[in-house]
Amino acid sequence: MSDIAISTGQSESNFRTRTVVLILAIGVLGFIGMLVLGAYAPDMRSDRNGGAHALSNAAVGYSGIVRLAQATGRNPQIIRDRHMLGSEDLLVLTPEQGATDISPALLGRSAKPTLFVLPKWDTDADPAHPGWVRYQGLKLALDPEGVLAPAWKLKVYRHASGGRPLITTGGLPPEIHFTAPRPIQTIAGPTIHALVTDDEGRAVVARLGNGPLYVIADPDLLSNQGISDVHQAAATLALLDWMNANDATAINFDVTLNGFGQSQSPLKLALEPPFLAMTLAIAAAVLLAAWQATARFGSPRRRERAIAFGKAALIDNTAALVRKAGRQAMLGSRYVDVIRDRAAVVFGISTRLRDGALDTYLDQLEGRARFTQLAEAAMSARDRHSALLAAQALHRWLWEKRT
Repeated sequence: MSDIAISTGQSESNFRTRTVVLILAIGVLGFIGMLVLGAYAPDMRSDRNGGAHALSNAAVGYSGIVRLAQATGRNPQIIRDRHMLGSEDLLVLTPEQGATDISPALLGRSAKPTLFVLPKWDTDADPAHPGWVRYQGLKLALDPEGVLAPAWKLKVYRHASGGRPLITTGGLPPEIHFTAPRPIQTIAGPTIHALVTDDEGRAVVARLGNGPLYVIADPDLLSNQGISDVHQAAATLALLDWMNANDATAINFDVTLNGFGQSQSPLKLALEPPFLAMTLAIAAAVLLAAWQATARFGSPRRRERAIAFGKAALIDNTAALVRKAGRQAMLGSRYVDVIRDRAAVVFGISTRLRDGALDTYLDQLEGRARFTQLAEAAMSARDRHSALLAAQALHRWLWEKRT
């Protein structure tokens, strides 16, 4: 049987070449875009959630002090990577819950200026204004008390302040003068050195221990709501300057504690230096290989027939059928008949000799082996290997006699 090509005389295709190329290009670009978005999706979350952090524009947020520091040349930095928390510059931490794990932020900062701003307000998102919040009330005092626990056992109090001026102690510059928020949140505890107090001596800003670890008990000194007053804003900047290191070049505001840290993944590493160069090289190699695959090398090879012409092809096909059927061992007797008839023709033996007489005549021919012995071995073969050896022996016997 041969292959038959049926042609209608007209080449038809469901898609044009340009359409296929366009579909492939869109698919490849979509796949690349999906990989990039998958790698950077955690870092692209909206920061307009109304939280108490340096990216928030809500009343309880701290984006105002960041922009004010930027406008006054203090070079504020938003820290999204925990590996960048070891700078010598002042680090401002604004955990929103007392249960927040602050240990990664404090690692290696025992001798570096660090400021904690305790949480105060319990808020809820305003559905009518994205990024805004509504006051629900004050947090339970246990919540801000847990921020630095158990290393620092702080006690949090709330008082009516009447908006009276706060008192600065500990040798702070004169430009640091605040007006008390309403209500005011203060702290007390062992090893606390008050820097700013209310009119009754309760600490609003304090240093913990003897190192440069500071805490602002009332976040309204720093929040967008609190610095809406120009004098309050100026005092806040002066306080941050005083807390900062002598050779500081920036003020760092951490947002990793607020859930805006950059996540690491193998895919993201492949899209950033120094691995980006290797990624681009691999992409270019794949693109070139794909482009080369669209071109044919040389003229197309003609398909071979399913069954070739000629006696050799017929013999090969017959042998393949016998081999597939597992009947090689059963061909011994027939091969003996073929060799016997071939020997009779080659040696010019009379046609009157048949069967046993012919075999006796063939045994009388000179040689190392007798025909009947070789024939018996071929007919008694029961497997492919023994049948092959017997057939080869008969073939050699015939050629030895001919030569």
